Amino acid sequence: MTRVQIITRLLKPALFFLLLLPLALLVQRGFADTLGANPVETITHQTGLWALRLLLLTLAITPLCRITGINDFVRLRRMTGLYSFLYALLHFATYAVLDHGLDIGAIFADVVKRPYVTLGFSAFLLLIPLAATSHNRIIRLLGGRRWKRLHRLVYLCGLGGVLHYLWLVKADTLSPLLYLTLFLGLMLFRLPPRIRSKLSDLSGRMLPMQRRHRLLKEER
Repeated sequence: MTRVQIITRLLKPALFFLLLLPLALLVQRGFADTLGANPVETITHQTGLWALRLLLLTLAITPLCRITGINDFVRLRRMTGLYSFLYALLHFATYAVLDHGLDIGAIFADVVKRPYVTLGFSAFLLLIPLAATSHNRIIRLLGGRRWKRLHRLVYLCGLGGVLHYLWLVKADTLSPLLYLTLFLGLMLFRLPPRIRSKLSDLSGRMLPMQRRHRLLKEER
């Protein structure tokens, strides 16, 4: 089998079922009544977390192609992106239907009042046109350039998603900070090589200066 066949016939179907597994486990926990004291909160948290994870995985595919030199991994990007949208849709549906009883007024007031809800809702709205234009026919209709410009919104979605998670968590911020660091690393990888080299040189210069500053403080 060729590399393309391995990815499309083996890896892609396996990834399809693997990405469906968190949802299946969540449904199984629901039927088994093991979602905890607050099932709605558990579903909201898990669907949102997987939406963010898969969005970051989608953003990681381009760096993976560059590092490995295997550009065929890009064939997995659309599927992971659509799965991210699926979990984001379930996340919002749980929030709107189960948590707020589809009360439009209450939902609107919550979006306006709480900044982390505003960010999450905005990121979800930006995901909608990306999912809607993922089909090959729509890509041909829009044209390659316009499609690429539109899908740059995924960077704003990623930023909104990690900040939504960070602002939501009040006590233990380690997990959202790790997601934020991963997102910034993926964005840094997309910078032109010249800018990346300048940033690395700058960070290399800053480290000795910081060490000297610490030594001066200790001497005082």
